[in-house]
Amino acid sequence: MTPPDVAVDLSVWELFRNAHIVVKIVMIGLLAASVWSWAIVLEKFFLFDKTRRESDKFEQVFWSGQSLEELYQALGQRRNTSMAALFVAAMREWKRSIERNPKPSPGTQLRVEKVMDVTISREVERLERRLTFLATVGSTAPFVGLFGTVWGIMTSFQAIAVSKNTNLAVVAPGIAEALFATALGLAAAIPAVIFYNKFNSDVSRQGAKLEGFADEIG
Repeated sequence: MTPPDVAVDLSVWELFRNAHIVVKIVMIGLLAASVWSWAIVLEKFFLFDKTRRESDKFEQVFWSGQSLEELYQALGQRRNTSMAALFVAAMREWKRSIERNPKPSPGTQLRVEKVMDVTISREVERLERRLTFLATVGSTAPFVGLFGTVWGIMTSFQAIAVSKNTNLAVVAPGIAEALFATALGLAAAIPAVIFYNKFNSDVSRQGAKLEGFADEIG
């Protein structure tokens, strides 16, 4: 029986160190998933901010009255994204079609529209990259943490049965270790869900913006 004057260390490190190996694996996995989720979140913040700035800059130039041919020549040799990529792809296909057949035809318009659709799909795919991981973490992390909790509680009850001691100082550390796994699962899942919804909304907004621009230049 633990003496009443002996303090029980319930620090995070002690909870992890004293946990069952299965619970430790769960905790490490959840922590790794959380770190990777935050890395994706930061990368997406920079990506969407860069995309918005590039789109705004391109729109200012596009609607400034500058010759489309000059704008195409300026952008054609660069690695473009977002609206600039859509404009360059449309102009390249249009010029290629005109070189083959100088007379305007419905086929030219269809080819340009097809190229723009493909470009929009690629841009949306670029923005959506790795968002699936956030969705997966958001939906599974709580259950993984719950698995660790259940396993930890089972182990604690087994230890209590062996020691035949139900003193709170004996029971509390095992229960705390088990619940710590659930806390890690929620800590990983909640930000992942929040930012997945935000970035998914940003992707839809950018996709609609690209489609609107395609309609204007089509």
